[in-house]
Amino acid sequence: MDEHDDWDIVSGVGITALAVAALRAMESTRDDALIDDPYAESFVTRSGITVPMPTRWADLSDSENRSDADKRWANFWAMTAAYLGVRSRFFDEYFRDVSTAGVRQVVLLAAGLDTRAFRLSWPTRVELFEIDQPKVLEFKDSVLEEQDALASCARHIVPIDLRADWPDALLHANFDPERPTAWLAEGLLVYLPGTTMEALFAHVHQLSAAGSWFATDESGPAIRSRIHDPGFQEFQRRLGLDMATLWPDDDRPSSGQWFRDHSWQVTTISRAQAADRYGRMLDEFAGDIMKGTLLTARLT
Repeated sequence: MDEHDDWDIVSGVGITALAVAALRAMESTRDDALIDDPYAESFVTRSGITVPMPTRWADLSDSENRSDADKRWANFWAMTAAYLGVRSRFFDEYFRDVSTAGVRQVVLLAAGLDTRAFRLSWPTRVELFEIDQPKVLEFKDSVLEEQDALASCARHIVPIDLRADWPDALLHANFDPERPTAWLAEGLLVYLPGTTMEALFAHVHQLSAAGSWFATDESGPAIRSRIHDPGFQEFQRRLGLDMATLWPDDDRPSSGQWFRDHSWQVTTISRAQAADRYGRMLDEFAGDIMKGTLLTARLT
């Protein structure tokens, strides 16, 4: 087995994909939900993870008997889920807009437990490619099969680590670099060293025809200060994570500037502006998170 094929959904960075699914499940149960993901909760319940993750807002209901640690845990999930709904909705609308404009090829980089192939309504002839760790995609497909989920587009899985030769694997999965593509790197860049991030961008650029789009979220250096937030520390402790080792602390170029330098037309919106757009109020914990940006870029 390749040295990069060792992640599964309940260990290492794979747990973060499971946590994001739990957050999407929580968002889906809100009265004012910004997305609806009917599969997210099943990923959590079928994972076998020994630490219970909340999947409904009711799981965080107040209790006079709750310990301080439980309160920190609950507050972290509530605050993070509120933002994740904003991010997910923004990228859902990105795909709606680019597909309406005629793009029929989509690539999800580090797709994790993303279910957009199933939960979004795609136009005809859309080809969607999901790239991620083999074990993550294997688990994902097993749960979706149990749910009798049907993709609303032609879905292709590309089981490979992004540190390996994923462009070659993508091409072998019948990706056509001559067609405009809508790329998404959601929740990914914060885990990549600067040099790896630039290499990823270079591959995307090389594989993109004119009229292609790229979208991502960029946290900026302030996000690392949240590693020491009491709620986030409780999250790390319970799940056995050390985010300081998963989030590289190095110099890196601005994503927007990189794409501008390579002839892409870039549009950015702050996360706070996106939250305002959707009428989502976020509390003070989200301060540093809201300093990040959501980016879309088009290759002319």
